Amino acid sequence: MASLVVGFDLDMTLIDPRPGVIASFDALNADLGTAIDGELIASRLGPPLELEMAAYFPADEIDGVCDRYRAHYATLGAPGCSLLPGAAEAVDAVRALGGTTLVVTAKFEPNAHLCLEHVGVAVDHVVGWRHGPQKAETLLAYGAHIYVGDTTPDIEAARTSGAHAVGVATGPVSGEDLLAAGADVVLTSLVEFPAWLRRFTAPMRP
Repeated sequence: MASLVVGFDLDMTLIDPRPGVIASFDALNADLGTAIDGELIASRLGPPLELEMAAYFPADEIDGVCDRYRAHYATLGAPGCSLLPGAAEAVDAVRALGGTTLVVTAKFEPNAHLCLEHVGVAVDHVVGWRHGPQKAETLLAYGAHIYVGDTTPDIEAARTSGAHAVGVATGPVSGEDLLAAGADVVLTSLVEFPAWLRRFTAPMRP
């Protein structure tokens, strides 16, 4: 069982970052005099920040604005996030089976570490700035057997990498849409994950 590798998405899979996202956009708006709708962006978390900023800024300004937002997120966003139900227990369930835990997220990697530190969850590896096909590449590189996520790109990344695709309906995408995207199983929340993992791995255990 030591070979088991389980990957998790971060936002709306392990943590609820929405209050911190909104606070960070409020601070950015105060800096720049803009009216970016942080609540709207927080309601559809998943796409890279650069794609969201493209709706508000010309291409040559996006990188600088994203850097500024991420600086605010480090001080306002990470302290505003909280664990989703069952998240800590899901990570513990992998560890109890001797497995390796991996977070693969579109979030800026240093801020992903800050969020996990804030909520008190330790994982073996964190890989940030990954979205869509980049997540699949990372899952392949780490030999992930399972990937857990809340969006259709998460499911697609799992399937592309050959990992078992576990959808969790705690984000902006319904369970029905996660199944339609190819999820092997959809959980209402991570509260259900430890029992599911024990069933999934039973044939692998001595």
